[in-house]
Amino acid sequence: MPAKPEKNITYSKIIQELETARSVLITGHVRPDGDSLGCMIALARVLNNAGIKATATAVKRGLGGPQFLSGVRELVPPDTAARRRYDLIVTVDCGSLDRVPEELHHIVAKHTVINIDHHQTNTRFADFNRIDPKSSSTAEMLWELMRKARWEIDRVAAEALWVALITDTGRFAHDTTSPKTLRCAADLLKRGVRTAYINDQIYCSFSRTNMELKKRAFRSLTISDDNVVASVTLTSRDFRETKGTKADAEDIIEIPRSLIGNKVAIFYYESEDRKETRISIRARDPLDATKLISNFDGGGHPRAAGCTIKEPLGTAKRMMNKAIQLWLNNTDQDIE
Repeated sequence: MPAKPEKNITYSKIIQELETARSVLITGHVRPDGDSLGCMIALARVLNNAGIKATATAVKRGLGGPQFLSGVRELVPPDTAARRRYDLIVTVDCGSLDRVPEELHHIVAKHTVINIDHHQTNTRFADFNRIDPKSSSTAEMLWELMRKARWEIDRVAAEALWVALITDTGRFAHDTTSPKTLRCAADLLKRGVRTAYINDQIYCSFSRTNMELKKRAFRSLTISDDNVVASVTLTSRDFRETKGTKADAEDIIEIPRSLIGNKVAIFYYESEDRKETRISIRARDPLDATKLISNFDGGGHPRAAGCTIKEPLGTAKRMMNKAIQLWLNNTDQDIE
Protein backbone atom coordinates (compact mmCIF):
# COMPACT_ATOMS: atom_id res chain seq x y z
CA MET A 1 0.00 0.00 0.00
CA PRO A 2 1.42 3.44 -0.90
CA ALA A 3 2.32 5.88 1.87
CA LYS A 4 -0.35 8.21 0.54
CA PRO A 5 -3.02 7.92 -2.16
CA GLU A 6 -1.75 8.29 -5.71
CA LYS A 7 -3.93 10.79 -7.54
CA ASN A 8 -3.71 9.39 -11.06
CA ILE A 9 -1.67 6.29 -11.79
CA THR A 10 -0.87 4.74 -15.15
CA TYR A 11 -2.62 1.75 -16.64
CA SER A 12 0.74 -0.05 -16.46
CA LYS A 13 0.74 0.34 -12.66
CA ILE A 14 -2.83 -0.98 -12.45
CA ILE A 15 -1.86 -3.98 -14.57
CA GLN A 16 1.14 -4.64 -12.32
CA GLU A 17 -1.02 -4.53 -9.17
CA LEU A 18 -3.64 -6.84 -10.69
CA GLU A 19 -1.18 -9.37 -12.07
CA THR A 20 0.60 -9.71 -8.72
CA ALA A 21 -2.64 -10.20 -6.76
CA ARG A 22 -3.86 -13.68 -5.93
CA SER A 23 -7.45 -12.66 -5.24
CA VAL A 24 -9.29 -9.52 -6.37
CA LEU A 25 -12.67 -8.13 -5.33
CA ILE A 26 -14.44 -5.84 -7.83
CA THR A 27 -17.26 -3.56 -6.78
CA GLY A 28 -19.21 -0.74 -8.35
CA HIS A 29 -21.54 1.69 -6.64
CA VAL A 30 -24.75 0.87 -4.79
CA ARG A 31 -27.74 0.31 -7.08
CA PRO A 32 -25.40 -0.21 -10.06
CA ASP A 33 -26.38 1.23 -13.43
CA GLY A 34 -25.33 -0.17 -16.78
CA ASP A 35 -21.80 1.27 -16.70
CA SER A 36 -21.09 0.11 -13.16
CA LEU A 37 -22.60 -3.35 -13.62
CA GLY A 38 -21.12 -3.96 -17.05
CA CYS A 39 -17.65 -2.95 -15.88
CA MET A 40 -17.77 -5.23 -12.84
CA ILE A 41 -18.82 -8.21 -14.93
CA ALA A 42 -16.32 -7.52 -17.73
CA LEU A 43 -13.31 -6.98 -15.48
CA ALA A 44 -14.03 -10.08 -13.38
CA ARG A 45 -14.47 -12.17 -16.53
CA VAL A 46 -11.27 -10.96 -18.17
CA LEU A 47 -9.17 -11.36 -15.03
CA ASN A 48 -10.42 -14.89 -14.39
CA ASN A 49 -9.69 -15.80 -18.01
CA ALA A 50 -6.17 -14.45 -17.44
CA GLY A 51 -5.68 -16.69 -14.40
CA ILE A 52 -6.24 -13.98 -11.79
CA LYS A 53 -8.94 -14.97 -9.30
CA ALA A 54 -11.54 -12.20 -9.33
CA THR A 55 -14.98 -11.79 -7.75
CA ALA A 56 -17.56 -9.17 -8.72
CA THR A 57 -20.06 -8.16 -6.07
CA ALA A 58 -23.52 -6.58 -6.29
CA VAL A 59 -27.06 -7.16 -5.09
CA LYS A 60 -28.72 -9.09 -7.91
CA ARG A 61 -32.21 -7.79 -7.21
CA GLY A 62 -33.20 -4.63 -9.01
CA LEU A 63 -30.56 -4.53 -11.76
CA GLY A 64 -33.05 -3.36 -14.38
CA GLY A 65 -32.48 -3.82 -18.11
CA PRO A 66 -28.85 -5.04 -17.93
CA GLN A 67 -29.81 -7.99 -15.72
CA PHE A 68 -29.88 -10.23 -18.83
CA LEU A 69 -26.04 -10.16 -19.02
CA SER A 70 -24.44 -13.60 -18.74
CA GLY A 71 -22.12 -12.54 -15.93
CA VAL A 72 -24.96 -11.56 -13.60
CA ARG A 73 -25.28 -15.11 -12.31
CA GLU A 74 -21.63 -15.00 -11.17
CA LEU A 75 -22.17 -11.94 -8.95
CA VAL A 76 -21.66 -12.49 -5.22
CA PRO A 77 -23.82 -10.52 -2.75
CA PRO A 78 -21.85 -7.84 -0.86
CA ASP A 79 -22.50 -9.39 2.56
CA THR A 80 -21.07 -12.70 1.32
CA ALA A 81 -18.15 -11.04 -0.45
CA ALA A 82 -17.26 -9.15 2.74
CA ARG A 83 -16.53 -12.43 4.55
CA ARG A 84 -13.86 -13.57 2.08
CA ARG A 85 -10.14 -12.81 1.81
CA TYR A 86 -8.62 -10.64 -0.93
CA ASP A 87 -5.26 -9.14 -1.83
CA LEU A 88 -6.74 -6.21 -3.71
CA ILE A 89 -10.03 -4.36 -4.16
CA VAL A 90 -10.99 -2.55 -7.37
CA THR A 91 -13.84 -0.05 -7.51
CA VAL A 92 -15.28 0.81 -10.93
CA ASP A 93 -17.52 3.77 -11.81
CA CYS A 94 -17.70 4.74 -8.14
CA GLY A 95 -17.31 8.43 -7.37
CA SER A 96 -16.75 8.31 -3.61
CA LEU A 97 -16.24 5.88 -0.76
CA ASP A 98 -19.78 6.32 0.53
CA ARG A 99 -21.06 5.00 -2.83
CA VAL A 100 -19.42 1.62 -2.18
CA PRO A 101 -21.96 -0.90 -0.78
CA GLU A 102 -22.10 -0.42 2.98
CA GLU A 103 -21.34 -4.09 3.68
CA LEU A 104 -17.88 -3.61 2.14
CA HIS A 105 -16.79 -0.48 4.00
CA HIS A 106 -14.88 -2.32 6.71
CA ILE A 107 -12.84 -4.44 4.29
CA VAL A 108 -12.17 -1.52 1.95
CA ALA A 109 -10.49 0.21 4.90
CA LYS A 110 -8.14 -2.77 5.39
CA HIS A 111 -7.10 -3.45 1.80
CA THR A 112 -5.23 -1.78 -1.02
CA VAL A 113 -7.84 -0.20 -3.29
CA ILE A 114 -7.67 0.77 -6.97
CA ASN A 115 -10.29 3.29 -8.07
CA ILE A 116 -11.11 3.44 -11.83
CA ASP A 117 -13.69 6.03 -12.82
CA HIS A 118 -14.60 8.78 -15.29
CA HIS A 119 -16.64 11.13 -13.06
CA GLN A 120 -15.06 14.56 -12.74
CA THR A 121 -16.44 14.76 -9.18
CA ASN A 122 -14.59 11.61 -8.05
CA THR A 123 -13.06 12.17 -4.61
CA ARG A 124 -9.97 10.00 -5.34
CA PHE A 125 -10.54 8.03 -2.19
CA ALA A 126 -8.41 4.99 -3.00
CA ASP A 127 -4.73 4.11 -2.62
CA PHE A 128 -4.37 4.09 -6.41
CA ASN A 129 -6.66 6.27 -8.53
CA ARG A 130 -7.16 6.37 -12.29
CA ILE A 131 -9.73 9.09 -13.03
CA ASP A 132 -10.36 10.28 -16.58
CA PRO A 133 -13.30 12.72 -16.97
CA LYS A 134 -12.57 12.91 -20.70
CA SER A 135 -13.56 9.27 -21.16
CA SER A 136 -17.14 8.65 -22.20
CA SER A 137 -17.53 5.90 -19.62
CA THR A 138 -15.64 3.69 -17.23
CA ALA A 139 -16.17 0.98 -19.84
CA GLU A 140 -13.98 2.88 -22.29
CA MET A 141 -11.26 3.09 -19.65
CA LEU A 142 -11.42 -0.64 -18.88
CA TRP A 143 -11.28 -1.47 -22.58
CA GLU A 144 -8.08 0.56 -22.85
CA LEU A 145 -6.68 -1.16 -19.74
CA MET A 146 -7.49 -4.63 -21.12
CA ARG A 147 -5.93 -3.83 -24.49
CA LYS A 148 -2.71 -2.58 -22.88
CA ALA A 149 -2.55 -5.72 -20.73
CA ARG A 150 -3.26 -7.96 -23.74
CA TRP A 151 -5.98 -9.73 -21.79
CA GLU A 152 -8.54 -11.67 -23.81
CA ILE A 153 -11.94 -10.01 -24.16
CA ASP A 154 -14.42 -12.77 -24.97
CA ARG A 155 -18.04 -12.24 -25.98
CA VAL A 156 -19.35 -12.28 -22.38
CA ALA A 157 -16.92 -9.51 -21.39
CA ALA A 158 -17.48 -7.62 -24.66
CA GLU A 159 -21.25 -7.57 -24.21
CA ALA A 160 -20.89 -6.37 -20.62
CA LEU A 161 -18.61 -3.54 -21.79
CA TRP A 162 -21.00 -2.78 -24.67
CA VAL A 163 -23.92 -2.36 -22.26
CA ALA A 164 -21.77 -0.12 -20.07
CA LEU A 165 -20.70 1.92 -23.09
CA ILE A 166 -24.09 2.48 -24.71
CA THR A 167 -25.92 3.25 -21.47
CA ASP A 168 -23.40 5.88 -20.37
CA THR A 169 -23.12 7.51 -23.81
CA GLY A 170 -26.84 7.43 -24.58
CA ARG A 171 -26.10 5.10 -27.50
CA PHE A 172 -23.24 7.40 -28.59
CA ALA A 173 -25.44 10.54 -28.50
CA HIS A 174 -23.85 12.34 -25.52
CA ASP A 175 -21.16 14.94 -26.09
CA THR A 176 -18.60 12.78 -24.26
CA THR A 177 -18.57 10.43 -27.27
CA SER A 178 -15.17 10.70 -28.97
CA PRO A 179 -13.32 8.95 -31.79
CA LYS A 180 -11.76 6.68 -29.13
CA THR A 181 -15.27 5.79 -27.90
CA LEU A 182 -16.19 4.61 -31.38
CA ARG A 183 -12.90 2.71 -31.76
CA CYS A 184 -13.76 0.96 -28.50
CA ALA A 185 -17.23 0.14 -29.84
CA ALA A 186 -15.83 -1.16 -33.12
CA ASP A 187 -13.39 -3.43 -31.30
CA LEU A 188 -16.16 -4.84 -29.11
CA LEU A 189 -18.30 -5.53 -32.19
CA LYS A 190 -15.49 -7.70 -33.57
CA ARG A 191 -15.97 -9.97 -30.57
CA GLY A 192 -19.53 -11.00 -31.40
CA VAL A 193 -21.61 -8.45 -29.49
CA ARG A 194 -25.31 -8.99 -30.28
CA THR A 195 -26.26 -5.36 -30.80
CA ALA A 196 -29.88 -5.85 -31.88
CA TYR A 197 -30.59 -8.27 -29.04
CA ILE A 198 -29.02 -5.96 -26.44
CA ASN A 199 -30.85 -2.92 -27.79
CA ASP A 200 -34.14 -4.79 -27.57
CA GLN A 201 -33.45 -5.95 -24.01
CA ILE A 202 -32.53 -2.51 -22.68
CA TYR A 203 -34.51 -0.02 -24.75
CA CYS A 204 -37.50 -1.88 -26.21
CA SER A 205 -38.59 -4.31 -23.49
CA PHE A 206 -40.25 -2.80 -20.42
CA SER A 207 -41.89 -4.57 -17.55
CA ARG A 208 -45.42 -3.88 -16.42
CA THR A 209 -43.89 -2.41 -13.26
CA ASN A 210 -41.90 0.07 -15.33
CA MET A 211 -45.01 1.06 -17.26
CA GLU A 212 -46.98 1.61 -14.05
CA LEU A 213 -44.20 3.73 -12.55
CA LYS A 214 -44.04 5.83 -15.72
CA LYS A 215 -47.79 6.40 -15.54
CA ARG A 216 -47.48 7.60 -11.96
CA ALA A 217 -44.48 9.78 -12.84
CA PHE A 218 -46.41 11.45 -15.66
CA ARG A 219 -49.18 12.31 -13.20
CA SER A 220 -46.60 14.04 -10.98
CA LEU A 221 -45.07 16.12 -13.79
CA THR A 222 -44.42 19.74 -12.80
CA ILE A 223 -43.27 22.35 -15.34
CA SER A 224 -42.07 25.91 -14.84
CA ASP A 225 -43.83 28.66 -16.76
CA ASP A 226 -40.98 28.93 -19.28
CA ASN A 227 -40.47 25.13 -19.58
CA VAL A 228 -36.84 25.53 -18.41
CA VAL A 229 -37.32 23.40 -15.28
CA ALA A 230 -39.44 20.25 -15.18
CA SER A 231 -39.64 17.48 -12.61
CA VAL A 232 -41.29 14.17 -11.82
CA THR A 233 -41.64 12.38 -8.49
CA LEU A 234 -42.08 8.82 -7.27
CA THR A 235 -42.88 8.18 -3.63
CA SER A 236 -42.12 5.20 -1.45
CA ARG A 237 -45.79 4.34 -1.79
CA ASP A 238 -45.45 4.25 -5.58
CA PHE A 239 -42.59 1.77 -5.34
CA ARG A 240 -44.34 -0.28 -2.66
CA GLU A 241 -47.65 -0.56 -4.50
CA THR A 242 -46.01 -1.47 -7.81
CA LYS A 243 -43.40 -3.71 -6.13
CA GLY A 244 -40.82 -1.72 -8.07
CA THR A 245 -37.24 -0.61 -7.40
CA LYS A 246 -35.11 2.26 -8.67
CA ALA A 247 -33.88 -0.05 -11.44
CA ASP A 248 -37.46 -0.18 -12.75
CA ALA A 249 -37.41 3.61 -13.07
CA GLU A 250 -34.03 4.26 -14.73
CA ASP A 251 -35.52 5.96 -17.80
CA ILE A 252 -38.13 8.06 -15.99
CA ILE A 253 -35.85 11.12 -16.01
CA GLU A 254 -36.50 11.23 -19.77
CA ILE A 255 -40.10 12.33 -19.12
CA PRO A 256 -39.24 15.87 -17.98
CA ARG A 257 -36.11 15.97 -20.14
CA SER A 258 -38.11 15.40 -23.34
CA LEU A 259 -40.06 18.65 -22.91
CA ILE A 260 -39.30 21.22 -25.61
CA GLY A 261 -37.39 24.10 -24.04
CA ASN A 262 -36.32 22.13 -20.99
CA LYS A 263 -32.86 22.90 -19.59
CA VAL A 264 -33.10 21.25 -16.16
CA ALA A 265 -34.88 17.91 -15.67
CA ILE A 266 -35.29 16.47 -12.17
CA PHE A 267 -36.42 13.10 -10.90
CA TYR A 268 -37.20 12.89 -7.18
CA TYR A 269 -37.62 9.46 -5.63
CA GLU A 270 -38.32 8.84 -1.97
CA SER A 271 -36.47 6.26 0.12
CA GLU A 272 -38.41 3.35 1.54
CA ASP A 273 -38.27 4.73 5.09
CA ARG A 274 -39.23 8.22 3.79
CA LYS A 275 -36.29 9.76 5.66
CA GLU A 276 -34.26 10.78 2.63
CA THR A 277 -34.80 11.80 -0.97
CA ARG A 278 -32.68 10.74 -3.94
CA ILE A 279 -32.45 13.08 -6.89
CA SER A 280 -31.37 12.60 -10.50
CA ILE A 281 -30.70 15.69 -12.59
CA ARG A 282 -30.14 16.27 -16.30
CA ALA A 283 -28.94 19.62 -17.63
CA ARG A 284 -28.51 20.95 -21.13
CA ASP A 285 -25.61 23.02 -22.41
CA PRO A 286 -24.34 25.41 -21.11
CA LEU A 287 -25.54 24.43 -17.64
CA ASP A 288 -23.33 22.23 -15.46
CA ALA A 289 -25.33 19.97 -13.15
CA THR A 290 -22.29 19.20 -10.99
CA LYS A 291 -22.27 22.81 -9.78
CA LEU A 292 -25.85 22.39 -8.55
CA ILE A 293 -25.41 19.06 -6.77
CA SER A 294 -22.12 20.14 -5.17
CA ASN A 295 -24.32 21.91 -2.61
CA PHE A 296 -25.62 18.49 -1.57
CA ASP A 297 -22.42 16.38 -1.74
CA GLY A 298 -23.57 14.81 -4.99
CA GLY A 299 -21.58 13.72 -8.01
CA GLY A 300 -21.72 13.00 -11.70
CA HIS A 301 -21.18 14.83 -14.96
CA PRO A 302 -22.04 18.30 -16.30
CA ARG A 303 -25.10 16.95 -18.12
CA ALA A 304 -26.10 14.15 -15.73
CA ALA A 305 -25.66 14.17 -11.96
CA GLY A 306 -27.33 13.09 -8.76
CA CYS A 307 -27.39 13.45 -5.01
CA THR A 308 -29.19 12.35 -1.86
CA ILE A 309 -30.75 14.81 0.55
CA LYS A 310 -31.25 13.32 3.98
CA GLU A 311 -34.64 14.95 4.41
CA PRO A 312 -38.23 13.89 3.69
CA LEU A 313 -39.51 14.45 0.17
CA GLY A 314 -41.29 17.76 0.76
CA THR A 315 -38.36 19.36 2.54
CA ALA A 316 -35.90 18.07 -0.04
CA LYS A 317 -37.97 19.51 -2.88
CA ARG A 318 -38.06 22.93 -1.27
CA MET A 319 -34.31 22.84 -0.72
CA MET A 320 -33.61 21.78 -4.28
CA ASN A 321 -36.03 24.26 -5.83
CA LYS A 322 -34.35 27.09 -3.92
CA ALA A 323 -30.92 25.89 -5.00
CA ILE A 324 -32.04 25.64 -8.63
CA GLN A 325 -33.35 29.20 -8.67
CA LEU A 326 -30.11 30.53 -7.17
CA TRP A 327 -28.11 28.44 -9.61
CA LEU A 328 -30.02 29.71 -12.63
CA ASN A 329 -29.97 33.30 -11.39
CA ASN A 330 -26.23 33.25 -10.74
CA THR A 331 -25.10 31.46 -13.88
CA ASP A 332 -22.83 33.48 -16.10
CA GLN A 333 -24.22 31.79 -19.19
CA ASP A 334 -27.25 32.71 -21.23
CA ILE A 335 -29.65 29.76 -21.06
CA GLU A 336 -32.11 31.05 -23.58
